Amino acid sequence: MERRSLLRAAVLGGTSAALGGTLWRGAAYAAPAQPGTGPYGPLGSPDANGVRLPAGFTSRVIARSGQRVGTTSYTWHNAPDGGACYADGTGWIYVSNSEINPSGGASAVKFSSTGAITGAYRILSGTRQNCAGGKTPWNTWLSCEEVSLGYVYETDPWGTNAAVQRAAMGRFKHEAAAADPVRRVIYLTEDETNGRFYRFVPTTWGNLSSGKLQVMVAGSATSGSFTWTDIPDPDGSPTATRSQVSGSKSFNGGEGCHYANGTVWFTTKGDNRVWQLNLLDNTYELAYDDSLVNGTAPLTGVDNITGTSSGDLFVAEDGGTMEICVITPDDVVASFLRVDGQSASEITGPAFSPDGTRLYFSSQRGTSGSSSGGITYEVTGPFRS
Repeated sequence: MERRSLLRAAVLGGTSAALGGTLWRGAAYAAPAQPGTGPYGPLGSPDANGVRLPAGFTSRVIARSGQRVGTTSYTWHNAPDGGACYADGTGWIYVSNSEINPSGGASAVKFSSTGAITGAYRILSGTRQNCAGGKTPWNTWLSCEEVSLGYVYETDPWGTNAAVQRAAMGRFKHEAAAADPVRRVIYLTEDETNGRFYRFVPTTWGNLSSGKLQVMVAGSATSGSFTWTDIPDPDGSPTATRSQVSGSKSFNGGEGCHYANGTVWFTTKGDNRVWQLNLLDNTYELAYDDSLVNGTAPLTGVDNITGTSSGDLFVAEDGGTMEICVITPDDVVASFLRVDGQSASEITGPAFSPDGTRLYFSSQRGTSGSSSGGITYEVTGPFRS
């Protein structure tokens, strides 16, 4: 489903509201929507796991850092972060990064067709601060190092093939990746206060061993046209990739990235924005900016982002009120879930099971506020298809 060109959303009195007009150009507010007008309604009381959910949804804990996963012998990693799901016969796999330095890496949990945990294992080791990443159309997981001169590692969710360092995708403080099978490129965010937005153009689609790293070139405005320019030296030394191309557009703390239907969305945590690139006409604009609604919006501390076949975007909060919020194609922003009692943590790794009925995510530091206190959850319910 194609999203409208601009999202105009706010919250009045803690409830979701859609606003008419182009808010950041000075248009007047439209009448606010009524409480609970997000697609899933208001949040209920905390369940046994401390998760507030709309009616009809339930949660379960599938893994905790330092503890065995289900009945397996595998111990779950610390600081779970970015994740994705993969079809596996009649079941599926959820992969999750570990944002610690050193060690880092990534792990996977395997599920049966009924959702029972049937296995858990390591898929990447010996890397540093693996934050977010992205799924490829050929069913690998791109695990990104969020460190200076960090790499992207291509990993096998089944744990059969060894992970491969993809140096051609550039060395910088990587955050997330999103594959565009139409243009045959991978979009990449950079977690720096003056980070850039990149795309990698493989020499051969499906093989990330070689290709061109390019950076988005545009003006300083919040909307306009853009182009792509090759990065002369993708290894980022001695000159950082973000400083190599004159006119490349600066973004304040690039985070999550999601592609669908000719559009790529990415978040910037430094200014709590969601950006939208319209790839059919090479224009960009703000999709969401909480500063324009005087801090009353439900979505703050924007971080990981994913989407559904209905066109909804699900955005996780780094801090904020520990929520995952939904942004609908009808320009409504609303809270979908909230984790209570974990204010020193952040929400990470939102990803849907292949059939769209289960949402996985983690609280990176859990109730302890420590990387060893991570908790990974599953939410089941009537998600919009």
